[in-house]
Amino acid sequence: MRDLGAGFRYLLRGQKWVGRHGRQYGFGLLPGLITLVLYAGALAALALWGSGLIDWATPFADDWADPWAGLFRGFLTAVLFALALLLCVLTFTAMTLLVGQPFYESLSERVDRDVSPDGTAPESDLPLWRELWISARDSLRIVARAAVWAVLLFALGFVPVAGQTVVPVIGVFVTGFFLTEELTAVALQRRGVEVRERLALLRSRKTLVWGFGTPLALAFLVPFVAVFLMPGAVAGATLMARDLTGEETEDGDGAAKRQEDVNAP
Repeated sequence: MRDLGAGFRYLLRGQKWVGRHGRQYGFGLLPGLITLVLYAGALAALALWGSGLIDWATPFADDWADPWAGLFRGFLTAVLFALALLLCVLTFTAMTLLVGQPFYESLSERVDRDVSPDGTAPESDLPLWRELWISARDSLRIVARAAVWAVLLFALGFVPVAGQTVVPVIGVFVTGFFLTEELTAVALQRRGVEVRERLALLRSRKTLVWGFGTPLALAFLVPFVAVFLMPGAVAGATLMARDLTGEETEDGDGAAKRQEDVNAP
């Protein structure tokens, strides 16, 4: 249970860090705003033309007696929009990180330098185009996995009782894990940690991951909150990545200490 509290403290520390570095926070908002506009446009298009798409996909219902055809297609339209909304929540972070990779890379490096005892940050030896390709590839993998979970959880939501109680709770924890995976990738990729190794690190500290990602997942359910929390989330994930890799971190008083000491009661 210590890790659960430690994960939440990393989230708070990240928000406090960007609060003290206003310029970094301002730059960090841009990718989230761009992604928000793109997602809002896609959802608006779906709201306008979704019913037409359902009509086209269900020609067999043309001969149904009223009001069954309308009710059936209305239900499918609502399901389609709800599924799209769930996908937006699950993939928002991955797409924002993909759009804003240079912004968040710079922010993460700044956090590393600020808390490192020697004032340095791990740097990737890869050229920029290679880093962008790896980031895009890993983001697409995460989006694909998130889409599978979204469809599964949405289907389980129709199970009586459990679908309205247990499944939403599982969904929040799953979303929290994905968010943490996506956010820590910024710092871990710069350290040369491949995606499989990143997953192994996160799975070895699941309560730490849930302590960080689950409150963030709940906050992201509130419209527009994700945009404003993203810079601090990247900063907090960088601090947590230092914990996962066993790196030393300098506390607020300038005393070097092991990052895992944050877990102490």
